[in-house]
Amino acid sequence: MSEVAEASVTMPAKRRVAQLAMLAFAVAIVMGAYANVGLAMGGAIPSGMLTYGLGLGALMLAAYLVLARFAPWADPLILPLVTLINGLGLVMIFRLSESPSTLPSAKLASPSTQLMWTFVGILMFSLTLIFLRDHRALQRLTYTAGAVGLILLISPLTPFLGQEINGARIWVGIPGVGQIQPAEFAKLALVVFFAGYLVAKRDVLALAGRRLLFIDLPRARDLGPVLITWGVSLGVLVMQKDLGSSLLLFGTFVAMLYIATQRSSWVIIGILLFVGGAIMAGMLFNHVQQRFNVYLNPGDPVLFDAVGGSAQLMQGLFAMGSGGILGTGLGQGHPELIPLAFSDFIFPATGEELGLTGLMALLMMYALLVERGLRTSVAARDPFSKLLAGGLSFLLAWQVFIIVGGVTNLIPLTGLVTPFMSQGGSALLSNWILIALLVRMSDAARKPPPQAIQNEGMTQVFQR
Repeated sequence: MSEVAEASVTMPAKRRVAQLAMLAFAVAIVMGAYANVGLAMGGAIPSGMLTYGLGLGALMLAAYLVLARFAPWADPLILPLVTLINGLGLVMIFRLSESPSTLPSAKLASPSTQLMWTFVGILMFSLTLIFLRDHRALQRLTYTAGAVGLILLISPLTPFLGQEINGARIWVGIPGVGQIQPAEFAKLALVVFFAGYLVAKRDVLALAGRRLLFIDLPRARDLGPVLITWGVSLGVLVMQKDLGSSLLLFGTFVAMLYIATQRSSWVIIGILLFVGGAIMAGMLFNHVQQRFNVYLNPGDPVLFDAVGGSAQLMQGLFAMGSGGILGTGLGQGHPELIPLAFSDFIFPATGEELGLTGLMALLMMYALLVERGLRTSVAARDPFSKLLAGGLSFLLAWQVFIIVGGVTNLIPLTGLVTPFMSQGGSALLSNWILIALLVRMSDAARKPPPQAIQNEGMTQVFQR
């Protein structure tokens, strides 16, 4: 009986075939875009197209095989969506690397390096699925994950180890490897900690204190976790000049707190704390004040600096404006004029050549990816899984909002990168691990209960 039930675990063959077809379609779109860039810029298909195409296809096929073996019931849309977004990032980095430009930053775009980091990211994705058979084991590591997250977060402050680049001390130099950004991995560890902590304390945190107008405020004694997280976020903002990680960390915690308690008062308190902290930091620290000045007065000639001021923002806005509705076409614009277009500003660079239509399609892919993560959270069978899936999904959505809001001047620039598209190893690796965790939880949530598997296996036996 157990052999029948175990064999039927791999039953969703049609779903896996559909997933493989979507994966092949995603790779085909990427290769079509790659060829389009070569034809537009040089009048010929790029010589390395076969190498890049086979490399990307082999990597995604390997990811598919690992997923089919170790997470057969996982949501079939997640991997194809990430493949398409990651592939479009590779295309844009290749396009920028082929552009003649006088900007030193434009010469840093390297499609071969990004393909190598994609390989390492898929390797981390596969290893996570292979060795983490039950994600609920992470709940036992709640406080360990919290300690690891904090150590990673503050590690750039270590003398002779941390490095300051472009005004932010968020990098750690490793001999033979280069620079890594520990905060990218810290965010995953801290989300695991938040999920485990809130599951254990949610009943206490959900208790109501005094009522103010139409809101039931939490008890004063329960404000400790929020104030501690707020203090850590401000510490990151002040000591490391990292507005992006500060906003990402505090926003994710408040969102998970709301998911755990269903109390809107926590959201209001979180917003008030962050706004108050941002205003205070803007008044006391020059680097924060400069970010707000650029946000409020992007056209000020005094602030028009090639890297640290408003030049990036204005060039990005000009690029998206020149792209219009349908864009100039891949390889036919001038995104290389945007400082750091391959990294922080890859979204406006994409917008110039794909237009508003292309950007809306890209945002829809991110939205669909987040929706599949939230669906996993709703379908999860235990509180820890619900919180962890919801937190990781919000983390991804919040990061996209922060970077898109920054480059469109909706909010101040933060220094975060566009997930799966921007060049860089740390962000790409951490986001592939995030996807692996969502896939693992999706598999657990969508997998039929053992009794249902057993009954279906017996039905197949009788049909034979």
